Amino acid sequence: MGLAERRKIQELKDSTLPARSREIAEICGAEIPYEVDWASIEHDAQALNFLDNLSCHRLNMALRTICTDDMGRAAVRESLKLVRLKNVAEPAQRQVTFRDGVLEMHCAYAHGASGMLSDGSIREALMASL
Repeated sequence: MGLAERRKIQELKDSTLPARSREIAEICGAEIPYEVDWASIEHDAQALNFLDNLSCHRLNMALRTICTDDMGRAAVRESLKLVRLKNVAEPAQRQVTFRDGVLEMHCAYAHGASGMLSDGSIREALMASL
């Protein structure tokens, strides 16, 4: 892992992910933490650069469509406890699951938009268990 990757990881940990958690709180009323599998992404500068847009932004878009009323916000607050992100090598390995309060998203971040999960698929995974 080079200096650029270490700097980006520090930025994600110190600034980006906490800000995204606060944004989730604005959407549903509860700050949901992120957990990143750093070992899966720490050596890939391109993947690190796409993590926020391809996962955090997409999740917030999905949450906005669910949390349009008090019932939706309460369902998310009561159910979603952690967001876990993991980098995978190929877009075919993408997946999203929501079990036991944990939303887990595996994305091929280095592949840009072709490696992401759509906000629709994230919403569907959440809605199936709310």
